[in-house]
Amino acid sequence: MRLITLDPLRTLDVPGTRPLKPEQMFRESELIKSADWVLFPEYWQVNALVYAWKKNIFPSINTYHMGHDKVELSRALQALCPGNVPQTLILPRTPSSEEVILDQLCFPMVAKEVRNSMGLGVYLIEERSDLRRYIQGNDILYVQEYLPITRDLRVVVIGRQVIAAYWRNNAPGQFHSNVARGGHVSFEDIPTGALQLVETVANTLGINHAGFDIVELHGHYYILEFNVRFGTQALNERGIKTGPWIMKYLQEEQYIPPITPDSGVLPKVS
Repeated sequence: MRLITLDPLRTLDVPGTRPLKPEQMFRESELIKSADWVLFPEYWQVNALVYAWKKNIFPSINTYHMGHDKVELSRALQALCPGNVPQTLILPRTPSSEEVILDQLCFPMVAKEVRNSMGLGVYLIEERSDLRRYIQGNDILYVQEYLPITRDLRVVVIGRQVIAAYWRNNAPGQFHSNVARGGHVSFEDIPTGALQLVETVANTLGINHAGFDIVELHGHYYILEFNVRFGTQALNERGIKTGPWIMKYLQEEQYIPPITPDSGVLPKVS
């Protein structure tokens, strides 16, 4: 296979990849067009690669579109599995936004910036002044019910399957559980039900490279979000390499070329 990678650090253990810098995309257009797969493009590249050049990309365009911001993902999850999504309000910032939120949610609540990761842009809102500061700083408001937890579950999907999962326990006195924010990792006692939920959701939505964040509360599972470019520190420390799983998926995938007007195989319309 001819593999082009636009993020060499993500593909160090994927054999046979040829690295390119994202800014080389149009200068090296013929090289990219001749590739079987383009790996880890930046978001600004995916529409041109998929829709204009008809390239296979990894992660999938579904993964990019839904992982680009929390609003897109939440709406897909609310349509697919509403019982596994915390109560979530997505609103424009208007003079009435504060009252709309307070009519439906109680303190404490959680507010998020729609495009962020590693626990950045996630706020515990404990009183009205916190909420007002959040509203003043964001044009799109994304506010969720607070779930009283001290850990969450990171579930990693590559291709069509879960390849790893681990608990992220909050550091003492901390609201966030992210490893980048001091969360403690445990690979013990991983609930099978959470893995089955993630695998079903990922395959239904066409998400093939993601770190899902799951909460378990009273035996019920909630999906908070997923990250396309998830952290690999915990996986590396466990000796789990993502490259072989990516390569396995690419080798198993069968690419069916799109039907074009000059392909001679368009169905007849009577």
